[in-house]
Amino acid sequence: MTFFILTMAAIWLLAYFRARLPLWTGAFALLLGLWTYTAGRYTDVSWLVWLLFLSAAVSVNVTALRRPLLMRPLLAMFRRMLPPLSRTEREALEAGTVWWDGELFSGNPDWEKLLSQPLPELTAEEEAFLAGPVEELCRQLDDWRITTELRDFPPEVWRFIREQGFFGMIIPEGYGGKGFSAIAHSRVIMKIASRSVAAAVTVMVPNSLGPAELLLRYGTEEQRQYYLPRLARGEEVPCFALTGPEAGSDAASIPDTGVVCRETFRGVETVGVRLNWEKRYTTLGPVATVIGLAFRLRDPDRLLGEEEEPGITLALVPSDTPGITIGTRHDPLGVPFQNGPTWGRDVFIPLGWLVGGADGAGQGWRMLMESLAAGRSISLPALSCGGAKLTARAAGAFARVRRQFRVPIGRFEGIEEALARIAGSTYLIDAAREMTCGAVDRGERPSVVSAIVKQQSTERMRQVVNDGMDIFGGSGISLGPRNLLGRLYQAVPIGITVEGANILTRSMIIFGQGAIRCHPYVLKEMRAAANPDRERGLADFDRLLGQHLGFTLNNAARSLFYGVTGGRLAKAPAGPARRYFQAATRLCAAFALSADVALLTLGGSLKRREKLSGRLADILSHLYLISALLKRFEDRDWPRDELPLVQWGCEESLLKIQEGFAGIIHNLPLRPAAWLLRLLLFPLGRPFGGPGDRLGHLVAETLLEPSPLRDRLTAGLFIPEGADEPLARLEDALVKAVAAEPVEQKLREAVKAGSIGKGDDAAILTAGVAAGIISGEEAETVRQALAARREAIRVDDFPALGEKR
Repeated sequence: MTFFILTMAAIWLLAYFRARLPLWTGAFALLLGLWTYTAGRYTDVSWLVWLLFLSAAVSVNVTALRRPLLMRPLLAMFRRMLPPLSRTEREALEAGTVWWDGELFSGNPDWEKLLSQPLPELTAEEEAFLAGPVEELCRQLDDWRITTELRDFPPEVWRFIREQGFFGMIIPEGYGGKGFSAIAHSRVIMKIASRSVAAAVTVMVPNSLGPAELLLRYGTEEQRQYYLPRLARGEEVPCFALTGPEAGSDAASIPDTGVVCRETFRGVETVGVRLNWEKRYTTLGPVATVIGLAFRLRDPDRLLGEEEEPGITLALVPSDTPGITIGTRHDPLGVPFQNGPTWGRDVFIPLGWLVGGADGAGQGWRMLMESLAAGRSISLPALSCGGAKLTARAAGAFARVRRQFRVPIGRFEGIEEALARIAGSTYLIDAAREMTCGAVDRGERPSVVSAIVKQQSTERMRQVVNDGMDIFGGSGISLGPRNLLGRLYQAVPIGITVEGANILTRSMIIFGQGAIRCHPYVLKEMRAAANPDRERGLADFDRLLGQHLGFTLNNAARSLFYGVTGGRLAKAPAGPARRYFQAATRLCAAFALSADVALLTLGGSLKRREKLSGRLADILSHLYLISALLKRFEDRDWPRDELPLVQWGCEESLLKIQEGFAGIIHNLPLRPAAWLLRLLLFPLGRPFGGPGDRLGHLVAETLLEPSPLRDRLTAGLFIPEGADEPLARLEDALVKAVAAEPVEQKLREAVKAGSIGKGDDAAILTAGVAAGIISGEEAETVRQALAARREAIRVDDFPALGEKR
């Protein structure tokens, strides 16, 4: 038993400190010598054990023996385990950059590296745009009239959007655009989304996956000089047509074709492309003047080169080109942004209309994958955040103003639970939005992180809006000019669906792409296996596999150690959030170990195990969310009033991570590997229980009365003024209700004591003044609160069906 304990301790120490191979060999030789010595004499068994050990030690430590005897067969096995990758899959894997996601995959994130990155800030010009044109646009937007009467924006709104440069926010000033940062772009979309989802979508699409983004990164200078100033001035309305009836996320199935040929174009024989396509779900398509188009290019006569099938290619095609049909519209759940199909029949374009010119042929999927990060990491999280902030502000005010049994409904624990989810999730996705925009502004193109923030922010917006609708109850489901959440509720599935449906993003992209792209060794090992120079590939694989094995053993040892100690000895920044840094470090090690175990035991079949992949994606996503929360808290110098929001978000994510691990352990096909994972990850049981009731109460209180924290939580929201604005009415009623509550408390106590009789509000007020319990001024405070409350909770009604509305 003593020898066994010594052996296990030695293995743990060697793994924890990531000892090199000679040290492992020496340690085992020492242990074997100790065993021989304690046995008292050499036996046939001991001689056999030593012979086997020395044979293995020489084979493993001598490179000239190790590579042909061990590594060559392992490399052949590795090649067989690799899933077949299409060209589009390879391009997707290699797109973008690896940022903080790589640190999370490392199992030992460098928190100081994250915290040292500067907080993104707006320039004076960006602040002025938000305070000027964006505010003015929001004031012009009458969402009820837009969605119900016009089914479009009025002409003056379209004109304002174009003339004020909303379509050119990402275009550099040198081309006539705004040249805004990612954080400014995000803030603009967030504010507009809090007023009108249709307007937010209309503004965000040209600034994310659209012609401007593609031209800036891949266009020729001639294309930039022509299109970018016109887009910036609003002379061109762009769209991008990608999805078709038979192909959405599966680019390999795109049936739309372009054939390189010679035709007469504008009186001159020209080498170009004859296009045929059918696309749908194209935002701005019905009103676009220039169409960005993805299609499969063929070159049967090899006019461009030796390749007959160059592959996915992008082009910019003026919508008035002969053969194009646009103009009809889809109806995306009653949210009337311009969206519709487009068709092209034998549309001929010159090669100069391909994005990047002739050199861009076959490069389209790579262009799309690298550019998609803009929509995923900026626009959709901003829209989600705007919707969540509107819901938080409105639901909190309504819960304080609306009463049942003479008590604000926000004081009921059931409502309080929903308010806590609203406030906590709003704070969390805002932190993730801000941190991700900062990375983009520093030049990162984080494809995996962008998928995380897209999926998490849109899912959390769905939860936040659902909770808000539950709180508003009947007034939430009664559409009309007074309804703040109804149209937002209808719009929620749009964000869930577009730019990679969330089911696909979670189950296939986040971990599926991350496991290869962000893992310290997997992609390098794949490249070594694919190296046409077999000997060079074998040498690289030999080196990488040894490092990978040390990496996995290190994470196993650290997971066990942190599991026993609760992560308390993990290196972490000092401060009130230190324990959350340590918990996140512990779970990063557990995640890295679990990822390697899944890859090792399932190999290429993990690509098809979407439920397991989805659970690993959940863990990675929540580790990223915790990172964003902790960075925000540190960047703001630990504001004491925000600590409950940070705690709530961390506690909820820690619980979700724990549930993800439990699902993996329960469903991993190789059961001994699952049992080992359970022992290493949770040796003392599952420690995380989620946010407690007391913490939830503190977080819910954030929304129930005016405060600097409530203002920070909903910062960037458009808050209108005027008696005809539903949010303004709620804000007014909230202030007056809070001011009246001490007076109302006096009256309740007087009724309870029998000093005045029971009755309706007016009778109690009169009796209270007559009895000298409250003053006339206090009575007026209550009357104003009652009137404001009554006005705020009113719902719309319309003439009976069949009559003119």
